[in-house]
Amino acid sequence: MKLFIVLITFIFFLATNAQAQNKAAIEKEYKRWLIQHIWPQAQSKGISRDTFDTAFLGVTLNWELPNLAPSGTKKLVPKDHKQAEFSGPKKYFRHNSVNNATSVGRQIAKKYAKTLNAVEIKTGVPKRIILAIWGRESAYGRANISYDAFEVLGTKAFMSTRKNYFEGELIAALQIAQAKLAPNGQLKSSWAGALGQPQFMPTNFFKYGTDGNSDGQVDIWTSEADTIASIGTYLQQHGWIIGRDWGFEVTVPPSVSCTLEGPDQGRQISKWQGMGIRRVSGRPFPDHELNGEGFLMMPAGRHGPSFIVTPNFYVLKKYNKSDLYALFVGHIGDRIQYGVSDFTVHWDTSTKLHRSNIAEMQYSLESLGHDVGGVDGLIGFKTRRSIGRWQEATEQKSTCFPTPNIKIK
Repeated sequence: MKLFIVLITFIFFLATNAQAQNKAAIEKEYKRWLIQHIWPQAQSKGISRDTFDTAFLGVTLNWELPNLAPSGTKKLVPKDHKQAEFSGPKKYFRHNSVNNATSVGRQIAKKYAKTLNAVEIKTGVPKRIILAIWGRESAYGRANISYDAFEVLGTKAFMSTRKNYFEGELIAALQIAQAKLAPNGQLKSSWAGALGQPQFMPTNFFKYGTDGNSDGQVDIWTSEADTIASIGTYLQQHGWIIGRDWGFEVTVPPSVSCTLEGPDQGRQISKWQGMGIRRVSGRPFPDHELNGEGFLMMPAGRHGPSFIVTPNFYVLKKYNKSDLYALFVGHIGDRIQYGVSDFTVHWDTSTKLHRSNIAEMQYSLESLGHDVGGVDGLIGFKTRRSIGRWQEATEQKSTCFPTPNIKIK
């Protein structure tokens, strides 16, 4: 037994040592890559060598970031979700999170009423929506954004699954540093590389950052006015339709298939109404919405609340592509301004599935000819309705949501 334990310990030591050596080799490759590949691009954008060297002083690869694909490794779907937006809806809409975002949002609405009103008039984006995004992204500027932006963006540009995208963001971050646009010359970010109170990626800072207090500078780190104006500008330029809501919680009768969900299956809201879909409040859909296009959205399939959403819902998804994110923003905004309560239907998705389990289902569905939107372990609308279509094709009750009892063959 002792010999066996010693042998196992030795094998573990060899494996750990080999892994450490491999990481050390990749770190050296990273340093060469920064000088040989990134520095020439940075120099061509007017970035000084002093700015470049300062940005990467003491910076190493962050091996804990999600969606990394180091050289020589196979891309795998991770077992679990790292990003809250792509976890289960019940977890995302935790009672404390919802109540805190609402109560603080109402205080912030009073404190910055003048700026919010001015931005709403200028952009057409409702102040409640701006507030909800601000609250979700940085807790109204109170969140601790602690990552080194150059560590994150450098790591992801070097060995993430979206290298080209993050390479552009890394160069933009260097431009921000060169121009000394961030306070104290420090760039802190989220684990994804997003900056400041509105959590803009560096390129979006240059595209949508807005001077909200007319001081001649755009400061999304310490200026609440600039933060509010920048969020409004972002949504305006991504197509926010003035006068339309984001969506409505509804009841969906059994006669309406959950497979009708999705932004590619829209129809006039009056037609959804004609199919028996009703608002949970008991009030009719607003007259001005009836002839507008609406979309069925069931983020938990038949296991949770259902919605008819408008094109503005998909504008919110331009900020973050998660259905749950856009739904959270719309819901918190309504709670802040209108005092609405929790959704009428509860999330019945307590049974846990790992992201890798979802990916296995997606692979099986793809092999049967279904379009799941890619095998990524994320429960998007294409995966949800593909499950429903498979259930209907196999003469099962369609639920349009993955659960452990579903065995796709």
